[in-house]
Amino acid sequence: MQYLDNIFGYPIPLFVKNIIIGFIAILTGILIKFIIHKVFILLSRWWDFIIIKSIIKHLRRPVDVFIPLLLLNFSFDLMVMPTVIRLPLDKLLEIALTVNFALILIRIINVLEDYFYLKYDLNKENNLKERKIRTQLQFVRKFIVSLIILITAAIILLSFESMRKIGAGLLTGVGIGGIIIGFAAQKSLGNLLAGFQIAFTQPIRIDDVLVVEGEWGRVEEITLTYVVVNIWDQRRLILPITYFIEKPFQNWTRVSADLLGTVFLYLDYTIPIEPLRQEMTKLLSLNPLWDKRVNVVQVTDSTKDGSIEVRFLMSASNSSRAFDLRCNIREAMIAYIQTNYPESLPKKRLEFKDKFENI
Repeated sequence: MQYLDNIFGYPIPLFVKNIIIGFIAILTGILIKFIIHKVFILLSRWWDFIIIKSIIKHLRRPVDVFIPLLLLNFSFDLMVMPTVIRLPLDKLLEIALTVNFALILIRIINVLEDYFYLKYDLNKENNLKERKIRTQLQFVRKFIVSLIILITAAIILLSFESMRKIGAGLLTGVGIGGIIIGFAAQKSLGNLLAGFQIAFTQPIRIDDVLVVEGEWGRVEEITLTYVVVNIWDQRRLILPITYFIEKPFQNWTRVSADLLGTVFLYLDYTIPIEPLRQEMTKLLSLNPLWDKRVNVVQVTDSTKDGSIEVRFLMSASNSSRAFDLRCNIREAMIAYIQTNYPESLPKKRLEFKDKFENI
């Protein structure tokens, strides 16, 4: 009946005592996190602030686990158990707390991100400053999150004696292995440095309008290794981040979102230009897409096929408005010319000479 007197090598009364202490610690932790949660719920009702709501959203679950685990860890000092049992339990609890604390740090970054995203809202007419801040924040957030994950993994691995020996062996094992690792890491390091350069020199920003690889689109996401461009027809163009350091591309919103739009019409030499200017002014004044900066009608060229090139130049507050404005003006001017000057539409001329005129 000796097996009834002890469990895992120590007396049953001590085992029951340890279970009770652990249960009380966990129950106390659950009670504390419940009180904290209720306090934040009340604060969110009294004070409509994004930080309070974001804390509840992002930190509730990690804190729900962290507080009971922390109190359970403290309660181990009150427990009496053999070393052969205490050491594995301590190690397991230490790893769980480390992982959970890392998750809390990541969620705190998410809370700060929500605050800055609210403060620097992209839904503005002139959002240059907001796009600059968001581009830097997005890169810095991803870099810090990656760093937290790497440090957490390193702390966990180095807490094991066997892993420390392996790490020491890898550190002393330079030579061919070190050269191979260096070449393998070169590309990743280049991407990381390119990411830093883009985040702070900012040749591109979040929501910038680009023409890249012959495609028109907006910068949707900038990661540590690649950039996602949302093409106008909802395709996604994925480019390595080093592309924007090494190759040329067009950025239509580098300095500001304001943009000039052009419409070219090829008309007969008989077309009167002044009525076109008057009609253009009338159309723009009635169009809410025009920002009232530029309104120009000019004959910019004459072609070999007997027509002239008329350029209609207009301005808009951003690229999307400029594109729609150009389409509207093009359609309206063609309709105006068809109605009022149909004889001035492009035409081909043939000249016949009388073969007997020189006789």
